[in-house]
Amino acid sequence: MDELGKSPSCHGVSFEMRNQAVPARHLLYKPMTLNAWKKRSNHKIFPGHESGKFQKSLSRESSSHFCDLDIEGEEEEEDDDEEQQAELDSVRYSSLPHITEEDNGVPLPQPHPQPTFVKVPSKKAAKSGESRMSVILLDQGLFTVYKRLFLLSFALNLTALILAATGHFSYAKKEAALFSVGNILALVLCRNEAFLRCVFWLVVKVLGRSWVPLPLKTGTTSFLQCVGGIHSGCGVSSVMWLTYSLVETLRHSETSSPEIRGVASAILGLLVISSLAAFPLVRHLHHNVFEGFHRFSGWTALALLWVFVMLSAAYDPVEKSYRLRGSVLAKKQDFWFTLIITVLIILPWVSVRKVPVQVSAPSGHASLIKFPSGIKAGLLGRISRSPLSDWHAFGIISDGKDEHMMLAGAVGDFTKSLVSDPPKYLYTRCVKFAGLPYLINMYNKVVVVATGSGICVFLSFMLQPCPAEVYVIWVAKAIEKNFGDDIVKRIKSYPSEKMIIHDTAFSGRPNVPQMTVEAVKKWGAEVVIVTSNPSGSRDVVNGCKAAGIPAFGPIWDS
Repeated sequence: MDELGKSPSCHGVSFEMRNQAVPARHLLYKPMTLNAWKKRSNHKIFPGHESGKFQKSLSRESSSHFCDLDIEGEEEEEDDDEEQQAELDSVRYSSLPHITEEDNGVPLPQPHPQPTFVKVPSKKAAKSGESRMSVILLDQGLFTVYKRLFLLSFALNLTALILAATGHFSYAKKEAALFSVGNILALVLCRNEAFLRCVFWLVVKVLGRSWVPLPLKTGTTSFLQCVGGIHSGCGVSSVMWLTYSLVETLRHSETSSPEIRGVASAILGLLVISSLAAFPLVRHLHHNVFEGFHRFSGWTALALLWVFVMLSAAYDPVEKSYRLRGSVLAKKQDFWFTLIITVLIILPWVSVRKVPVQVSAPSGHASLIKFPSGIKAGLLGRISRSPLSDWHAFGIISDGKDEHMMLAGAVGDFTKSLVSDPPKYLYTRCVKFAGLPYLINMYNKVVVVATGSGICVFLSFMLQPCPAEVYVIWVAKAIEKNFGDDIVKRIKSYPSEKMIIHDTAFSGRPNVPQMTVEAVKKWGAEVVIVTSNPSGSRDVVNGCKAAGIPAFGPIWDS
């Protein structure tokens, strides 16, 4: 993990500073306040330093941060920029001074001492063998909350299975298929947007009070952010239980029929396919394959599950015949489990609507999609050109009144098509879902950090009343050019004393982790929430945690 004495950028590039004299040609430009920038409507550069002011940076790299919730597309653009720069130079430079003084509440850069520029090997060069998978998985740590939840759910199931197999848990041995269905119910609950929306709302209502201890809030945030670990653990466990159930029925074939065993085997095969498609390597490198297999194999397995439940309830092992009776069916627990699973899976699809949209492209790098109706701050939405194809999640920008918007950085096939071929209609789910940004409402003071189009998940908090005091750090490239007047106008309306904006086209890449730590100390915030690419989020989260500040960012399974 990088120390704060260095300057890891959002792309994982290291810089090092030493306070020594520098030649005159390295002197900084005169800084400009955010208020001064606001008065110059034709000015094309946002302030660029931690202080809310901009200055010249000697970094020769340009940022390519366009961060939506489908972060893998962003990294493709990021990698292209870094590979081109690597051909020109294998070292990086930084000219970020430490800020201590304040002028009208805004820190000013110190003229002395000035930093010298020390060549430090590029992280990309030093870790040329580092794969994107290692950034997404291994760099989060070997024992994260996500992995703990996975191990906990799997270990509980494994313990119960061992007890059943050794004759110490007779109920589980007799109802092994029920335990498999129960795990399927648990994993569906952990991913159901309507259910989680209720959970997030309840958590904010109960814990969103000033007297609630901060460790309880941050622990709850960690759990809700990583609930996918339970989803994965229960998925593997359902395969394990169904396999055990099939083995038992084959050993005692007189208690079941060939049809029941055949349907159970088909369900097992579909669960295995779905689990393999969700394996991190497949999911990351072939996301559309994952989404297609995971969805359609899941639907097919659900249909076969109903067949399995009906056949099991109707089969008479004595007469070797089928006779379905409602009284028998109503007493079977797997019937009620399957019914709840079906309702949970259908519910989000019932809310799918084809809605008119207005799509504008401020530049070739991003599109702004406008929808009717206002949305509460902190919620996210999914959109698609076709309801049965892939869906894409984006943060929602809204003042809570008449309309809402999504800002989509053009980094993948879908988002690029919004720029090149803007649609007049899109499919969307009326049930919006809650994610990490929604938990901002639970805290008193929060610093939010965004790169590129990642600002969209936080803009609603800048436009609507919010229980928390929200302070914003935004790092992006050529902001007015790439994001357009609509976004800039909304940014300008936010109090300048609560905002730091750094335009990398003018000021180069900043030391975002150090900038964040200093901002937290200046504003007295309780927690940091960041939206960036995997390496950028990792650097900010690690930098804050090293300074003893709770911080949260997107994980690979967000």
